[in-house]
Amino acid sequence: MSLILRNEDNANRSIVDAGNPHLPDVYFNRIRLASGESLTLDVPGFETVVVVQTGQCDVAVGTELFTGVGGRRDIWSGKADSVYLGTGQPFTITATSSLEAVVAGGAFTEARKPFRVGPDEVESVVVGSSDTKSKREIFHILGQNANDRAGNLLVSELYAEDGCWSGYPPHKHDTHRNGETNHAELYHYRYNPPTGFGAQFHYHDNGTPEAVMTLDGDTYLLPTGYHPTVTSPGHSAYVFTILVGRDQRGLVQHFDQTHDHLIDYIPGLGAMRDKFK
Repeated sequence: MSLILRNEDNANRSIVDAGNPHLPDVYFNRIRLASGESLTLDVPGFETVVVVQTGQCDVAVGTELFTGVGGRRDIWSGKADSVYLGTGQPFTITATSSLEAVVAGGAFTEARKPFRVGPDEVESVVVGSSDTKSKREIFHILGQNANDRAGNLLVSELYAEDGCWSGYPPHKHDTHRNGETNHAELYHYRYNPPTGFGAQFHYHDNGTPEAVMTLDGDTYLLPTGYHPTVTSPGHSAYVFTILVGRDQRGLVQHFDQTHDHLIDYIPGLGAMRDKFK
């Protein structure tokens, strides 16, 4: 099974789940509903969060009902409105307008209670600069705002300027040791305009580097390895990111020491790392 999953109509069925040979600890689903339609999902063994990308919905989980979730015109129009769904309970999404949403999850079995993450709770950090062709802003939907409430699931939306790199300098997080944590990761790409494209690079310390062209709606699986990505000039990029800690919640990235000179070259790296811890 390839690490790149091409855009297709998944008919509201999971794109990645416990049956995936590369990322069995990650859940990802892209939901499309017409106004008035409902979808019930049950993801045992996972904690999950629904993030509204376009439109609005009501979300029912257990005895709780979260109404009027969402409201963005599209993913380029402000911060997300989301509901953390806890663990071990089926949930129902009912569209109150034409709806696009994503459901992100991470393997976790301890009980957690649902809660809403409104746009005002979403924190952001700017990394890089236009001059260094590395400017992106990361909006943390489930980050430090969910400490002591969520398990090991981290979810964010990244916006990269056209022609800029992200996941840069090259870094990895696949080993539990001093200066690095072990986190699975998934990237889901969108471009503005949607005819845009980028490239995903992926390599290990002792292996053959790989690169693939990424198109609007594609998904890339990152169980291990270094993984910088770039968008082409004239196209802004959106990367929906799921991180699942295999040993802990907080993320510590290990930068490829071959490129140590870039640590001081790219502004904002320290603030970025602090936001993930």
